[in-house]
Amino acid sequence: MVSLSLQYGFHGAISPPCLCCVKQKDQFDNLEKHTQWGIDVLEKYIKFVKERTEIELNYAKQLRNLSKKYQPKKNSKEEEEYRYTSTRAFLATLNEMNDYAGQHEVISENMTSLITGELTRYVQELKQERKSHFHDGRKAQQHIETCWKQLEASKRRFERDCKEADRAQQYFEKMDADINVTKADVEKARQQAQLRHQMAEDSKAEYSSTLQKFNSEQHDHYYTHIPNIFQKIQEMEERRIVRIGESMKTFAEVDRQVIPIIGKCLDEITKAAESIDHKNDSQLVIEAFKSGFEPPGDVDFEDFTQPMKRTVSESSLSNSRGDGKSEPKFGGKSKGKLWPFIKKNKGAGPEDFSNLPPEQRRKKLQQKVDELNKDIQKEMDQRDALTKMKDVYIKNPQMGDAASVDHRLAELGQNIEKLRLEAQKFEGWLAEVEGRLPARTEQARRQSGLYEAQNTSAVNSCAQDRESSPDGSYTEEQSQETEMKVPATDFDDEFDDEEPLPTIGTCKALYTFEGQNEGTISVAEGEMLYVIEEDKGDGWTRIRRNEDEEGYVPTSYVEVYLDKNAKDVYKSLQKISE
Repeated sequence: MVSLSLQYGFHGAISPPCLCCVKQKDQFDNLEKHTQWGIDVLEKYIKFVKERTEIELNYAKQLRNLSKKYQPKKNSKEEEEYRYTSTRAFLATLNEMNDYAGQHEVISENMTSLITGELTRYVQELKQERKSHFHDGRKAQQHIETCWKQLEASKRRFERDCKEADRAQQYFEKMDADINVTKADVEKARQQAQLRHQMAEDSKAEYSSTLQKFNSEQHDHYYTHIPNIFQKIQEMEERRIVRIGESMKTFAEVDRQVIPIIGKCLDEITKAAESIDHKNDSQLVIEAFKSGFEPPGDVDFEDFTQPMKRTVSESSLSNSRGDGKSEPKFGGKSKGKLWPFIKKNKGAGPEDFSNLPPEQRRKKLQQKVDELNKDIQKEMDQRDALTKMKDVYIKNPQMGDAASVDHRLAELGQNIEKLRLEAQKFEGWLAEVEGRLPARTEQARRQSGLYEAQNTSAVNSCAQDRESSPDGSYTEEQSQETEMKVPATDFDDEFDDEEPLPTIGTCKALYTFEGQNEGTISVAEGEMLYVIEEDKGDGWTRIRRNEDEEGYVPTSYVEVYLDKNAKDVYKSLQKISE
């Protein structure tokens, strides 16, 4: 007799897919850990870039502070120092460093916007996508597990019904073979066997249907749903990898974009360094501190073997202290001042700056004239503005009283007149220094207020000696050792008597020059003349045609031939005087 288990095709428990489910669950766990690690790497890179941007900002701030620290302060002595090419190059370096710092700020801004901002948003999107994929995976896994449980229940029910039908069939056969059993009991056993058999058939059909459904779901699960989920996770992870690679390229590109500008900054610094002119800086120092004095001449030999009146050379140290000269003549011969060895006068100087060497005095007077002209122009502008306002008031009385500005106009007129007189006074002194006017008389000096600034001991015929120091000023000190009583007439004659400058070479006029300004001299092309004063850096050379004709011509208009000995002596004297 064939068993119902074999009859209904039941061969015991089917192979469960639990092992696959376990393995699948393990893979989901591994993938979940790996994708979380990928997000952690991305967040770590974002943190790295943020710290880099902070470093760039701090570096730029420190560079700006450094540049600001060494910038010259306004209205300070440091501003005067920046006329030299070396200090101007340093100032250009400071400005370029400020621009250099700006490029590091650009790096920080671009990295913040293009990397950290974008990656932060992408990480949030990535987390949401990852959560969605793993949610779908767990949902599919739960569905297949539910289908498996339904199959297991249907299988157990089918197994139970088959066993029940087998026992009912055996009981019927036993009752049918027993002759002592009534026919009714046999019929009852037969009906019970048929009922169990029908139940087994129904369970078989249900199990078969459930099995087919499970196999279909399992196929879709392993061949469709899970591969799709894994594919999405893979694509998500690959996008993350690509994104971090692109961010690293952007990281490098942000730096590369500012390299040309940084290179220009460095090129400008190099250009500024190459613009340093040591000759020009030296010439500026010379122009700033040269005194304009000529060095003292030789001391005359005093012959004591002959009975004669002792005289002292005009170029001697004694004469320089006792000749009573109050100020040297610019362009003339200095009366023997040993100015390099005299201390500086610390007191306030006279109004006409006569305590300064000629060149320094000329600069101070020119500066004063320029300041007065600016003040005059300022007052005139105010006067013009008030005049226009008065005209408006006259035409439109409702706008204001025209008489209200008369007092202010009168004040401005007085101020302008005072400033003009002051300017004329300084222009006169400046003209005297530049040689355009004759030296002022003693009476003119008294009128200029110079005597108010001098020591009153001069009235007692105590000789006043102005002695220049290397820093550009000279003192007035009494010299009792060389005090000499000289008649006033002799003193005035000696004061006005100026020895002509010695000839130091010759020159040939390369071009014709029409000397129209005072102090210049006209020359014809090819004319030969004598050189009495070499160019001091202002572009003019002093020449002489004869004893009565001398003046300045542009250095570029003549070709100078200095005598070797005279040239050496002249240069050595120039170094001492400067």
